[in-house]
Amino acid sequence: MSRLVYVLNGPNLNLLGKRQPQIYGHETLADVEAECRKVAEELRLDIRFHQSNREYEIIDWVHEAREAAGGIAINPAAFTHTSVAILDALNTFEGPVIEIHISNVHKREAFRHHSFVSTRADGVIAGFGTQGYTLALRRLARLIDEKAA
Repeated sequence: MSRLVYVLNGPNLNLLGKRQPQIYGHETLADVEAECRKVAEELRLDIRFHQSNREYEIIDWVHEAREAAGGIAINPAAFTHTSVAILDALNTFEGPVIEIHISNVHKREAFRHHSFVSTRADGVIAGFGTQGYTLALRRLARLIDEKAA
């Protein structure tokens, strides 16, 4: 089983650290990527870290992952609540998927309580700030190891 994990980030996450820091914190997406790479090395995972404001690019990366990856960690951001297309792409992926949200979406506006992605995800991490990414990598490493055993 591949130890490659795709870490996918949806719209506006390129503004992490600048956009609503009272909700999303002060870390930048580059900070998140650096921490993910550090933890991935510890876990003997390879990662591909991507961000896009375009739905089709996220779908294309999920399609890529089908051929090469053992798992996907995804923060779909606003696409969480709107994208059946990303859900359909994730449904073609056979490995584990962990959905990440920096904020606790259940304490926010009602429209944020619904997630299309959650119907495919093997787990959902919400409200742990950017630490949710490293928690997702730790869980994916365990799921990949269990599948390989």
